[in-house]
Amino acid sequence: MIDILQYPDSRLGIKADTVVDFSDKALQQVIDDMLETLHNTENCAGLAATQLNIPHPKRITVIYDYKDKENRKPASLCLVNPEIIAREGEFLEPEACMSVQGGVYEIVPARSFKVTVRAQDRFGNFFEIVGEGYMAKLLQHELDHLDGVIFIDRLSRLKRQRIDKKISKLIKRKNS
Repeated sequence: MIDILQYPDSRLGIKADTVVDFSDKALQQVIDDMLETLHNTENCAGLAATQLNIPHPKRITVIYDYKDKENRKPASLCLVNPEIIAREGEFLEPEACMSVQGGVYEIVPARSFKVTVRAQDRFGNFFEIVGEGYMAKLLQHELDHLDGVIFIDRLSRLKRQRIDKKISKLIKRKNS
């Protein structure tokens, strides 16, 4: 398992590098370690390499393949070099993050209701995945991480200050 970075760790703002060499054994080990971390972290729906204590993180995310948020499928997916190629609609839904303490936040950024993502698997083969609703939110959330963005970065200054205050209290309580 790999340690999950916690906000306000500045490494969460790092933009991930594109994967070029799919034959690299170290890359394959990182993917295995990311999948292990996903599978062994309670209430975790997905992780991006930039959320983890990995030097020089690459554009890799691992997620559970959800049909909807009530129906967790046993399969997990690895997306390498993912990019959103189509968006439709908009919706608001509470959001949580393994790197942001404090649980689920009702103050949320708007997300596209449906997204199409083009990515590569761990061997470099291209594929597309379409997500709607919760799955679309999950894909957008993890791809934001790969660009060095956490969901609270998308909030207004006032909403962000409220969350920062809540997190500061949680950290103080945890450290005392």
